[in-house]
Amino acid sequence: MEILSSRTLLISRDPVALTAFYRDRLGLAIAREYPGGTVFHAGTSLIEIPAHMATSSDVDAGDVLWLQVRDVAATAEELGAAGVPIVAGPETKPWGLIEMTASDPDGRRLIVVEIPADHPLRRDVRE
Repeated sequence: MEILSSRTLLISRDPVALTAFYRDRLGLAIAREYPGGTVFHAGTSLIEIPAHMATSSDVDAGDVLWLQVRDVAATAEELGAAGVPIVAGPETKPWGLIEMTASDPDGRRLIVVEIPADHPLRRDVRE
């Protein structure tokens, strides 16, 4: 599987407070904001706090890895053939990314993402 980029998603019971911590206390630069989340620069990596994945107070969602690939359908076939558990097959999400979810031996979620050519992440939005 060829990985184009990756990030760690920090799932939180209070994503607003967690975002403020990384932005205001640690001083991380914002790579991008979107309705429901913030992505920070963290050296050569990215840290994302997805408010749309917030947990209830009695649930610990654990770590999540976000892995960008060229073709999520082909990757789903490749991973399935390798015996990797596919939790949710490829589908276009409301935010326009094509995503699937797999899991590692510890049950950690791996969100595998394809960014369509017409998605804002693929366009230069500078004026």
